[in-house]
Amino acid sequence: MTPPDRQSPPPEGGWESLKVDELKDELEARGLPKSGTKAELIARLADDDVAQAGSAPAPAAEKEAAADDGDRLKSVPEEAAQEAGEDAAAAADADEEAAEKQPKSRRRGSAETSTGVSRRERAPRPEGDLIVRARAKYVRSAPRKARLVMDHIRGKRVEHAQAILAHAPRAVSGDILKLLNSAVANAESAYELGADELTVRRAYVDEGPTIKRYRPRALGRATKINKRTSHMTIELTTEGNGR
Repeated sequence: MTPPDRQSPPPEGGWESLKVDELKDELEARGLPKSGTKAELIARLADDDVAQAGSAPAPAAEKEAAADDGDRLKSVPEEAAQEAGEDAAAAADADEEAAEKQPKSRRRGSAETSTGVSRRERAPRPEGDLIVRARAKYVRSAPRKARLVMDHIRGKRVEHAQAILAHAPRAVSGDILKLLNSAVANAESAYELGADELTVRRAYVDEGPTIKRYRPRALGRATKINKRTSHMTIELTTEGNGR
């Protein structure tokens, strides 16, 4: 096999001027397959010439120039990265200074509000008796049944009313107890009042919308069923608690 740098160049008339046998001899000398038509043999030799021309070693001067270009390209990203890092550090310092100059925001539930500052200092209680209200709408209970339970807690201390509702036999007692606890939570959140400082001032039930349903009965008849709802309201006050 002839070395790549000593292969015979194409003739003056090109590979087309040679015969098939001569083309096969050239392909055999280059170590390439020699089967196929004349056009395939010519194309194979042309491709090999192009490949050998592309793999020629570059001169030393060209290698040095390429190395210098590579070093220059490497130094440019490094300089850009250093400049970008300096800019980012300066921007971070500016942001910190601006944050220190701005007043700190006070959000509900944040760490600043839990550092011992009571709600009484930020929102003092108004003078006189306070009234706190809670309302539940569309409770799935008939107003007549809910009023029977409301009558037991009206005018009672909150702790006494909670005990009555916890042991009342009617199912609506659970909904009324939730409503009473919601009113107590409103008083604690707004005025820092505990359950032992509150009394049930008003407790009443309004009639809500009626849900109408039908039940099949004998002889193809339908009986109407009215499922009534209630709007319940409880008001708590500090009147009569030594305030």
